[in-house]
Amino acid sequence: MLQTIKKIGVLTSGGDAPGMNAAIRSVVRTCAFHDIKCYGIYRGYEGMIDGDFIEMDARSVKGIINKGGTILKSARSKEFRTKEGRQIAYDQLKKAGIDAFVVIGGDGSFTGAMIFNKEFNFPVMGIPGTIDNDIFGTTHTLGYDTALNTVVEVIDKIRDTASSHNRLFFVEVMGRDVGHIALNVGIAGGAEEILIPEEDLGLDRLVESLRRSKKSGKSSSIVVVAEGDKIGKSVFELKDYVDQNMEGYDVRVSVLGHMQRGGPPSCFDRVFASRMGVKAVESLITGKSNYMVGMKNDLIELTPFDQAVKGKSKINKELLRVSDIMSI
Repeated sequence: MLQTIKKIGVLTSGGDAPGMNAAIRSVVRTCAFHDIKCYGIYRGYEGMIDGDFIEMDARSVKGIINKGGTILKSARSKEFRTKEGRQIAYDQLKKAGIDAFVVIGGDGSFTGAMIFNKEFNFPVMGIPGTIDNDIFGTTHTLGYDTALNTVVEVIDKIRDTASSHNRLFFVEVMGRDVGHIALNVGIAGGAEEILIPEEDLGLDRLVESLRRSKKSGKSSSIVVVAEGDKIGKSVFELKDYVDQNMEGYDVRVSVLGHMQRGGPPSCFDRVFASRMGVKAVESLITGKSNYMVGMKNDLIELTPFDQAVKGKSKINKELLRVSDIMSI
């Protein structure tokens, strides 16, 4: 028998990403369109345990589509990782009359939702929100496009000073496990080398490549480094190695850090968030549960949580070749 959904909760969990507010807005307004009550859950699963809920309507989410971060706040919950904590969360949801929820976050957030669904047969749906683009089952994650544009703008500015002073800049970007950001912004920013976790260039090959660049007439260089790159213990170790083994460059390091997560979402992320919010709510209404909403071939599709969590996103090998050709 199909469960009738009358109240849907929405929460943001894990690291924030541009476009989360646009996704919240979409979930709330899709609920309003279908005459379903919607409740915002503050501070992710931690707020679920505390019963920190607020009823939201179409007017509650006005003026947020263009804002970064998340109006519902985000937090990581150690207590939700325990069965006792999840039981408290379930009791709070039932007490408030909430029949299902949409979680906006990454693979850790989806793992929590998947376990919760298994234990309590509670309808859940996920929207992938992370700038790293590291979730299987979708070509894009929410916030990824905005982060790319933010980083490219910064690299363009760094190149101005690099070329003015004959400097070599190591620019570290986010990407602990995958190099999607580094690879794309490296090509878009005209980097001489791109260092990512998936490809071990090696210190000696890096220096040799930089020497070739200098010999070809380049007086300045930019190397984009994903934070998860394995050829050095840190980007500062790379700088020291190049300082010791190569003359003629004034070597500097720029770690972009959390600035990559902030700022207004791009047009793409606003539209993407809106489409996924509609799909998440309408999927719950039709009885679907335990899925992640994502994009495949420009279509909004569903991927089972277990596949999204266990699968591994892969970098585009063609972009590696393009990068090699462009850096000549």
